[in-house]
Amino acid sequence: MTATAAGARTPVERLTVLYDAQCSLCVHLRNWLMKQRQLVPLDLVPAASDEARRRFPGLDHSGTLDEITVVGDRGQIYRGTSAWIVCLWALAEHRPRAHWLATPAGMPFARASVLAAAKYRSVRAAPCGPGDTSCTAPAPGP
Repeated sequence: MTATAAGARTPVERLTVLYDAQCSLCVHLRNWLMKQRQLVPLDLVPAASDEARRRFPGLDHSGTLDEITVVGDRGQIYRGTSAWIVCLWALAEHRPRAHWLATPAGMPFARASVLAAAKYRSVRAAPCGPGDTSCTAPAPGP
């Protein structure tokens, strides 16, 4: 849940995760998210795609390729560490961990994880190429 300008709580009922479909690590994490039991439904959409631009015309789409971005159904925008935490919050088995990661004690661990993933992505994660099955998204499940 996020606070609005008036201080009232706005429930998050659905989240859209914008991921880099040309990054094998990003696609791996997308596939992992899809396999988890979700308390809040996650729509996983390639960043800067036609679909992303259609859904969020006012968003900086080039920035979504550099940093994970999650958009809530009420217009909430989460980037970087906050985006990872809200993704975990949406998952049944990881919600308690997300609550802890959002605390002052947990936030350094969340930041370190995001920085490590970014470093790995920049150094080791091969970009997806034609016919690369590691970047193929599985068909949506039942």
